[in-house]
Amino acid sequence: MNKISTDILVVGGGPAGMAAAVGAASKTTAKITIIDDNPTFGGQIWRAELGKIKSPEARELIRKLTSDRIELLNGSQIFGRADERTLLAETANGTKAIEFKKLIIATGARERFLPFPGWTLPNVFGAGGLQALVKGGLTVKNKRIVVAGTGALLLAVAEYLKAQGAKIVLIAEQSPALKVYKFVSNLARHPKKIVDAIRLRAKLLNVPYLTDCYINSAEGDKRLKAVNLRRKAKHWRIECDYLACGFHLVPNIQLASLLGCHIENKAVKVNEFQETSLKGVYCAGEPTGIGGVELSLIEGRIAGFAAVGEKQAALGLFPGRKKAQNFATALNQAFALRDELKYLADDATLICRCEDVELARLKPFDSWRSAKLQTRCGMGPCQGQICGPAVEFVLGWKTDGVRPPIFPVSLESLSDICET
Repeated sequence: MNKISTDILVVGGGPAGMAAAVGAASKTTAKITIIDDNPTFGGQIWRAELGKIKSPEARELIRKLTSDRIELLNGSQIFGRADERTLLAETANGTKAIEFKKLIIATGARERFLPFPGWTLPNVFGAGGLQALVKGGLTVKNKRIVVAGTGALLLAVAEYLKAQGAKIVLIAEQSPALKVYKFVSNLARHPKKIVDAIRLRAKLLNVPYLTDCYINSAEGDKRLKAVNLRRKAKHWRIECDYLACGFHLVPNIQLASLLGCHIENKAVKVNEFQETSLKGVYCAGEPTGIGGVELSLIEGRIAGFAAVGEKQAALGLFPGRKKAQNFATALNQAFALRDELKYLADDATLICRCEDVELARLKPFDSWRSAKLQTRCGMGPCQGQICGPAVEFVLGWKTDGVRPPIFPVSLESLSDICET
């Protein structure tokens, strides 16, 4: 096992992580290392499209990231720890033990999947997942796609897929019209976002957009053929080739939990300088609560400045962070998941896809732990990252507990844990 040392380790190469690394590098000559499990930096929001990144802001961050004082570790995944100041990473060149003085956790978020009959059919994707596949080369030209779920992500995904030649049959927004329109009216406080929203909606001018509408089930044999929708008392069926579902995001807090950071409301608790309950360990972006790219960038810069002792520079970003936090709160309230979504799955619906556990097998239990012991729900390769948030929403269970490795790794890497 190779060992490397750094002054500041940034885990996560999305907007928050890049902003943290660049911010820290601008204020210190200390050695900074940023690690990400993807082959390129940018995270899901700025995922490279066959090597091309369109966002000018992302390109500028990546340009600054190539500083000689920032060590870049792509295609490497933190999966455990050796001690309080050493993390273990699986890389293409074997396991690395990374020793640090300060740590910034910027591990982002993942999509929330909610179970309904047919949700495991081929061609049923998470909204962000389908977008990522298309960015990676999947062709959707002339494919009929239904985009369903909640939030602004639906519009962004639909616009992107449409630009790639897909036929967007419908955008189904589960939130009631009153909540959506109230949120839109409050955008007057955010002029830039109004402009962005108008541009986005203009690109989707001929695409049906229905509020109060959600997926009841999906149909198909070996692949998706149609979806069944509900809007108030109306039920109908639409044939399609793909279904892209987006039910919010879930903060990736596994690493923070493993280290012992205080977790509150399923997010990492931080102080005004983005420092966690552990001294010298900071957290920025979605792990502190879902807030979007603007808030992630600001939090990342604050964490980067604070980690190198530049608290005065961090203080100047506090007003912008507050404004971004207020916007994120309004967004999350407007697109809160409706209770009806809890009852879509029937007894035969798979809840844990890794271990083929149906809802009927979970109903006799009253906790995540007891269900895991008897059914293996949450014990498959994803380690509960998919079914965990689902049972929290559907059954109201708490899914606490993180054990190393926090991601599937090779037996060789597991042996390195045992040696440490």
